[in-house]
Amino acid sequence: MKPITAYTSLYFVGAGGIGMSALVRYFLAKGYAVAGYDKTPSALTTALESEGARLVYDEAVELIPADFRNPETTLVVYTPAVPDTHEGLSYFRASGFTVVKRAELLGLITRSSRGLCIAGTHGKTTTSSMVAHILAQSSIGCSAFLGGILKNYDSNLILSDDSDLVVIEADEYDRSFHHLRPYMAVITATDADHLDIYGTYEAYLESFRYFTSLICENGVLIVKKGLRLQPDVAPGVTVYTYSLDAGGDFYARNIRIGDGRIVFDFVTPEGEISDIELGVPVRINIENGVAAMAIALLNGATPDEIRRAMKSFSGARRRFDYWVREKDVVLIDDYAHHPDEISASLSSVRALYPDKKISVIFQPHLYTRTRDFCDEFAKSLSLADELILLEIYPARELPLPGVTSQIIFDKVKCEKKELCLKEKLLETIKERNFEVLITLGAGDIDRLLPEIRDILLKK
Repeated sequence: MKPITAYTSLYFVGAGGIGMSALVRYFLAKGYAVAGYDKTPSALTTALESEGARLVYDEAVELIPADFRNPETTLVVYTPAVPDTHEGLSYFRASGFTVVKRAELLGLITRSSRGLCIAGTHGKTTTSSMVAHILAQSSIGCSAFLGGILKNYDSNLILSDDSDLVVIEADEYDRSFHHLRPYMAVITATDADHLDIYGTYEAYLESFRYFTSLICENGVLIVKKGLRLQPDVAPGVTVYTYSLDAGGDFYARNIRIGDGRIVFDFVTPEGEISDIELGVPVRINIENGVAAMAIALLNGATPDEIRRAMKSFSGARRRFDYWVREKDVVLIDDYAHHPDEISASLSSVRALYPDKKISVIFQPHLYTRTRDFCDEFAKSLSLADELILLEIYPARELPLPGVTSQIIFDKVKCEKKELCLKEKLLETIKERNFEVLITLGAGDIDRLLPEIRDILLKK
């Protein structure tokens, strides 16, 4: 592949995805002409168009702009979520264009900068967002490609003209993170996922092991203590461990939770930083924060800079995102779509609201994930007092025989549970009284949140 500088334009197939849109914004900011396709308009695609991207929502070849039809000047980028049968993608491949995955393009960026790559089954969006916020608010600075819209910046992209550090959320789906070349890396979790791609848990773990081998010589790996992972790092790579409060090189102690605040002391190999307060006071964010502060500290952020940034961190949208926070009713939205994420999210809610009824609306994501983890989903969802279970959001997949939300529903042990079609959800909510309601899933449940909020506030 030619260097990026050899091209004057980029065409993104799947431009509205959270990862792709950060690259769209990056290249618009760098002065490139940018066009692309996405399946449906959204608030994010509208924002991209206002920033200069030329987007279409039909895959017909004739809609590709004429000035993006030269394979010498246009680089084509796609996401694996787009099927190979896509008309535009087929045209570009047949016409001699260089066509690369999103991860390959990110990999090129890490080779011309110092990449701080955050990987893991879960926790990587919040952790990478925290790293980016600490460094961006410090004297160090950074650029960042994030897997969520960071509220402090109203964007999934942070740009710096002065720093060569770049924070990247390293996605293990489709082995995408194997294209990266980290200067430093964090691994937050290695719980089984994406078995439709990997086949076995052992192959999934091997993918993370290979990722560790890509860290630059004299780089750093920070890995959560106790993971089933045998790193394979290059000579000179320093390996650190971290935990919430179970020791390691970096961990929290003297944790204080109360009055809507979480404060703790951050223990490092060089000493202790006292009184870290979380801007998003959720227990799981202590662990995410320990990893984020570790990598920020190793890159030169000072204790005072870390303390200020952690307190001012507002979080990423759809990561334990408060929509209503009234005395009588609370509405939280969370992207949790893996059983372990759901357990962590519901445990955090229970700790914050121990005397309240916890109600959940869950939209399963992918037929294969539902099939592979139906028992685990049922166990984690049973932590709620009340469950409204929606149909499966298919994303890139076709239906599988016998795989519906029913196979989770039958095993859930909530006191009250109900299967509900998405188009009936708002009416169902109107008929119920909620104390704490949390919407969970990686599908499109978030598009109903404005209406859900309005219903709750009118009661």
